[in-house]
Amino acid sequence: MPKLYLYNSLSRKVERFKSINPPNASMYTCGPTTYDYPTIGNWRTYVLSDLVNRVLQFNGYKTKSVMNLTDVGHLSGDNLGDSSVGEDRLEKASRKEKLSMWDVSKKYSDDFLGGLKKMNILSPDVLPKATDHIKEQIELIKKIENKGLTYKTDDGIYFDVAEYGRRGFKYGELSTLDQLMGEGRVAINPSKRDPRDFALWKFFATGQRRHDMEWQSPWGEGFPGWHIECSAMSAKYLGEQFDIHIGGEDLRSTHHPNEIAQSEAAFGKRPFVRFWIHGAFLLVDGGRMGKSLGNAYTLQDIEKKGFDPMDLRYFYFASHYRNPLNFTWEALAAARTSYRRLVSITRIIPIRDNPDPGQSRSGIIPKYDGSFLDNVNDDLNMPKALALVWKLIRDKGVSQASKVSLILKWDGVLGLRLGKSLPAQAGETSTKPQIPNDVSILVHKREGLRRQEKFDEADKVRGEIERLGFEVRDGEGKTEIIER
Repeated sequence: MPKLYLYNSLSRKVERFKSINPPNASMYTCGPTTYDYPTIGNWRTYVLSDLVNRVLQFNGYKTKSVMNLTDVGHLSGDNLGDSSVGEDRLEKASRKEKLSMWDVSKKYSDDFLGGLKKMNILSPDVLPKATDHIKEQIELIKKIENKGLTYKTDDGIYFDVAEYGRRGFKYGELSTLDQLMGEGRVAINPSKRDPRDFALWKFFATGQRRHDMEWQSPWGEGFPGWHIECSAMSAKYLGEQFDIHIGGEDLRSTHHPNEIAQSEAAFGKRPFVRFWIHGAFLLVDGGRMGKSLGNAYTLQDIEKKGFDPMDLRYFYFASHYRNPLNFTWEALAAARTSYRRLVSITRIIPIRDNPDPGQSRSGIIPKYDGSFLDNVNDDLNMPKALALVWKLIRDKGVSQASKVSLILKWDGVLGLRLGKSLPAQAGETSTKPQIPNDVSILVHKREGLRRQEKFDEADKVRGEIERLGFEVRDGEGKTEIIER
């Protein structure tokens, strides 16, 4: 397989990626907490996950991708430095929207699934919900309890970080949590033995308000903590050890170190995950993004301004995923201009400019193709990969059809829906054909047969195109594809 290099947050180094069981590769992504619309900062992380998946496949791996939906247990105190305090985020949204927690979760889960399609993110092989895996979470907590690494307080079952350390494990390798001793922004829970300890199971203490997501457990009625769900579901679908775990850099401080601790404690295997990949924050107008600031933009906000989600996807590629990216409406408009030009270039297939076998023999096309692979395999360097696309477009020594054919191949990584119609802007209806890649490939095949004067075979291919719902119109110097 080609040499793929990725930055591993665990080692803080760029390392060559090799899966545990090649040619298979397993990956888990921390998905949304389904209490609100994801922001464009969240979507940057989900596009990163999609990019990792596509690059693995581009390198010949058979991927298994899992992304969770957190629909219980993520407490509001996490924003203040302690994920074991505060109220359940869905409970808070439930009161605000006057819906049950179940209905809130369904509303935003459905929106997220629609967003995956809008952003052209390959659907994960498994999209598990925390509430569908309560049994697995309870069983995992039992394993940790049997290892002597839990204790009970008046509000829950907690993981004992100090005891974990005494067993020879190191807590907080992804971050500096091993140095934290209660200096967070929330008051220390006096019932916790160590400020770093975190809840595995929360139950309702006497007089505490209950909510409509609760389950029976060996420790009392309640609900799972935020961190335990990912360990339970990743183990179920990917095994006790797997290849890649992806999330935003905010999860590097508490959520992911806690996942590592509870999983390695339960299963006794190190490392729990071989590669940890974290995407950098998205800034807005040079500052932080926040709902209190009124700039936590969503896909709905993008679309209301007349932008297509693909404009946003293109915009993300302007910066390396480990570097902060500054969002402005002007920058998104510039990305839209470039993206629309790229789509226009790749949607028309010229007749008299077919892919030239001579170019392939002379090494021009393989050289470009190799450079693209080198760029994406260099820790997902999308700015360089996109720059190569435009270099190819400007190269007068390569035929237009060869350019289109190669760029459409690369779109397997870019995921920009190239070769199709331009997305409509606000107030505009797109009437241009939606050209799937398989139709474009058939068009190229037909023109190659026509060039070889194999007209009967070319007509058969034309019939295949028509059966897919498209019409071929041969004009002066170009072939145009019309949706029927």
